[in-house]
Amino acid sequence: QVQLVESGGGLVQAGGSLRLSCAASTRAFVGWFRQAPGKEREFVAAITRSGVIRYYADSVKGRFTVSRDNAGNTVFLQMNMLKPEDTAVYYCAARETNIGSSYDTRQNYDYWGQGTQVTVSS
Repeated sequence: QVQLVESGGGLVQAGGSLRLSCAASTRAFVGWFRQAPGKEREFVAAITRSGVIRYYADSVKGRFTVSRDNAGNTVFLQMNMLKPEDTAVYYCAARETNIGSSYDTRQNYDYWGQGTQVTVSS
């Protein structure tokens, strides 16, 4: 069982930055997803248990960075150059083993955080 606690959402102007945190009860493969009103939940980024390999959705490449703290159990999503279309509830998700494909598929994650709202004003 992996418990996940998210924090760091809020309101920011377009072009600004936010950092989300996902505190996990153990070192896990962690993904970030987001869901805007009326839309499907979509993949944003993921990081392997070691932190060596990171994956990103095309829509956030070059703007968002996923990383881990030194202990390895907390995962961050640094979001820069935010756009109004980034507005969504952001969720972290985890699985106990690494995967090298289909990391963008919700069904491949076993544990989910409660979600945190990110709102980007224009």
